Amino acid sequence: MTQIAVETPLQVLDHEPFLQVTWRDTQTSARGFVVIDQLVTGIATGGLRMRPGCTLGEVSELAREMTLKMGAFGIHVGGAKGGIDFDSADPRAEEVRERFLQAVRPLLERFWVTAGDLGTQQEQLDRAFARVGMGETSFHAAVVRSPAEAEVRSRIQQAFATRTEGLKLSELVGGFGVAEAALAALEHRCISAATARAVVQGFGAMGGSTALYLARAGVKIVGITDAQGLILNTSRGLDVDLLLSARSAGGVIDRSVLREDDVERPGDSWLSQDVDLLVPAAVSYSITADNCDRIRGKLVVEAANVPTTPEAEQRLLDRGVTVVPDFIANTGAAAGAWWVILGEVVSPAGACTRLSSQIRPLVRGLMSRADETGTSMRTAGVRFAKENSQRMIREYGGAVAFRDLFPETPEGQQFTEGDGEPAAVFADSPDTAEAVTHPPNGAFPVSADLADASLETSRQPAGVCPAYWPGPADPASGQP
Repeated sequence: MTQIAVETPLQVLDHEPFLQVTWRDTQTSARGFVVIDQLVTGIATGGLRMRPGCTLGEVSELAREMTLKMGAFGIHVGGAKGGIDFDSADPRAEEVRERFLQAVRPLLERFWVTAGDLGTQQEQLDRAFARVGMGETSFHAAVVRSPAEAEVRSRIQQAFATRTEGLKLSELVGGFGVAEAALAALEHRCISAATARAVVQGFGAMGGSTALYLARAGVKIVGITDAQGLILNTSRGLDVDLLLSARSAGGVIDRSVLREDDVERPGDSWLSQDVDLLVPAAVSYSITADNCDRIRGKLVVEAANVPTTPEAEQRLLDRGVTVVPDFIANTGAAAGAWWVILGEVVSPAGACTRLSSQIRPLVRGLMSRADETGTSMRTAGVRFAKENSQRMIREYGGAVAFRDLFPETPEGQQFTEGDGEPAAVFADSPDTAEAVTHPPNGAFPVSADLADASLETSRQPAGVCPAYWPGPADPASGQP
């Protein structure tokens, strides 16, 4: 499916990227771009997409989003992105991708850790890396900086080959993180998951797993869209497991499995449904100034990258609708991958446990700050992420690393949560940011001032919710 680029003012681009590269293919009309927005510990991370109409502006914005994601979650790497303006369905796509990788190889060798993205599957990317002589993983630039390369490669291979309920690690942790962000936001607005109603736009990897884990938590999923339209059941909700079993590789649901009271509606009617929660999990810029007034719910949790235009987000804010921004809600896949790379978690359950412990207090803290200041959650989140990024540059280095990328603790050491639930830290001035304590390797900053009763969650421990939690710890290893 051809996707048309929509040029819009960048939502977070307030400084020049560290590096921009433009590539032109010699055998086709393809053009490619790499943007390294920021280096932290001498490295940056972000996926490689391929789609017709991909632009340098689009790649720049997504690179900045990656900087914000890493900053918000305290992962000591910078943000980057790659994009190829070419149709991934073209039979020449694999060859174009390989020529692009060869051209930007100096960046991929040491500075840019990339991964699958729109139009590029992780398996395709790993095969391309092998064919151009950079090992068997697109995480090559990080792996070669480890003193124990073989262990890191083995850990990555094992983690990304594991499937939990049929989901790969990136799918599972990505959707789980969006669900956790949504549940925290509902709770902060005093809406019980058991009474909440939601619509999910898009039923691909992210949308499908988000719907699954929201449903497992008790949220009634009344609507799901795919390329063919909206499937709706406002009375008893949709059977998400059934729809997942009938989903194609492209995220399209086989309508023959629909129950007699499931109905079909036009795809654009998802915005106007009477629900508490909307989850845009399809394409960028799906919520615009022209359609945002149709939204009736109080929460929008962004599973897709930049699904809401700045104009629409301001209008929603004026109406009291909270938008949980993408760089907070959908960072689970990227964060989970880096925790595996660095040896801080070694299983899907471990990644989900850690993600929950970070994203829930982060969402609550940002919502509180936004409510107090009358700003958007994005504004509060950008400020927090930027302060975190600058602190990590001071601690780990920027283009030149001051410290090793990998922890000094033994590879694969079990992640421990600490004595209490971590809380987001928001500094009122750059001076106060220095007082934040930052455990190494991405452990979330803790502030005693914010770890109060107002940040407590009513959610029960994972062991009490086996139907919702995405799998047990590995009993053989004793690790998460």
